[in-house]
Amino acid sequence: MGMERKRVLTVQDISCVGQCSMTVALPILSACGVEACPLPTAVLSTHTGGFGRPHIRSLAEDMMPMALHWREQGIYFDAILVGYLGSAEEIGHILSVAEQLTAPEGKLIVDPAMGDHGMLYSGFDSEYVSAMKPLCAGADYLLPNLTEACLLTGEAYREHYDREWVEMLADRLLDIGCKAVILTGVSFDELHTGVLMKDGKNSEYYAHRRLKGSCHGTGDIFAAVFTGMLARGETPERAVKAAAGYVLSCMELTARENRRGYGVMFEALLPKLFQHDGGDGNRSL
Repeated sequence: MGMERKRVLTVQDISCVGQCSMTVALPILSACGVEACPLPTAVLSTHTGGFGRPHIRSLAEDMMPMALHWREQGIYFDAILVGYLGSAEEIGHILSVAEQLTAPEGKLIVDPAMGDHGMLYSGFDSEYVSAMKPLCAGADYLLPNLTEACLLTGEAYREHYDREWVEMLADRLLDIGCKAVILTGVSFDELHTGVLMKDGKNSEYYAHRRLKGSCHGTGDIFAAVFTGMLARGETPERAVKAAAGYVLSCMELTARENRRGYGVMFEALLPKLFQHDGGDGNRSL
């Protein structure tokens, strides 16, 4: 590809059945042309949304010994993507990992996966939300949905809103300390959904057509594509567009195959990422 090979660390759980988190991130990052390295936080027999109560084994006590070994070997990462975590203990480890193992120009991308549709995921509480804030504050790019943005800022969740309210949410998140906010699942009408990206200087909104229903793992896919594209040299704006477009294509495929409960079918479309030239099919508003 005529580029220096970049190394990306992704920190999240392994859900063995149900496509999400680590099993989504690794192949997507690889398809983006970067070296994908896992730091698993836990192993689950299935994801937590629809297969009953999964068997879960925490790997929190293994995280720092692994990170220390990498540091001893002089292994550093051009990007660190943090996804779904299970405990406040893991969050504390990640802050240390990011501080010690991020390359000089490396970026920390945090997807504060902890809620949707105005509610916390099962197993999380207000203490977990509080523990997430220091990690979010250190992020170069913070990727919450609207529910997570409200949880982090203390704002009341809204089903209906306008651009001014979303901009305010983004500003509140920037005030926490992150350098840029990428708010996902932002819809100003029933036919479109999109992404609002804001840093200290600029605000941009990208929209594409909205599909009915939802799928497990779409946020994980978006975060992985964004990180992979960013690491391989795309601008943040192009990385956002590529991620949103890829998620839409995967959801369309999944809807045709009627497999929503198992997560998003993304595998057949991985060649699109490897061949991606920086263009996109979204419209910028």
